Amino acid sequence: MLVRDGEFVKTYPVSTSKFGLGSRSGSKRTPLGRMEVAKKIGGGAPSGAVFKSRRRTGEILRPNARGRDPIVTRILWLRGLDRWNRNTYGRYIYIHGTPEERKIGRPASYGCIRMKSRDVIDLYKRVGVGADVHIVREGLPYGRY
Repeated sequence: MLVRDGEFVKTYPVSTSKFGLGSRSGSKRTPLGRMEVAKKIGGGAPSGAVFKSRRRTGEILRPNARGRDPIVTRILWLRGLDRWNRNTYGRYIYIHGTPEERKIGRPASYGCIRMKSRDVIDLYKRVGVGADVHIVREGLPYGRY
């Protein structure tokens, strides 16, 4: 859910880790807690652009392309702000696009927050470096918005 100045703006479907939630290094789990966007990577890249080690490879994948599961489209690299998630940046935990869009809404990642390419492009335009990110265990408070 994107919130600006305490007001609801938009929701996006996402996927988190298929290994569960947690901050332990090497766990491949999605960390919980307060974070911020530390770096934005990929502005201007085409939808489906493949990234390896945060650099474009030149390849572009369509949604639900078979056979591989790279990071695509945009990267919002997260930095943990809580005592228990301070290793988030060093774990390379991102909000990023995935070609496996059919899996959005179910646990599927290796620790990152995955989004559909069109959604991560939209989010990337709306938030800046330093934007607050809160990853919570509970569902969204739909009744409040």
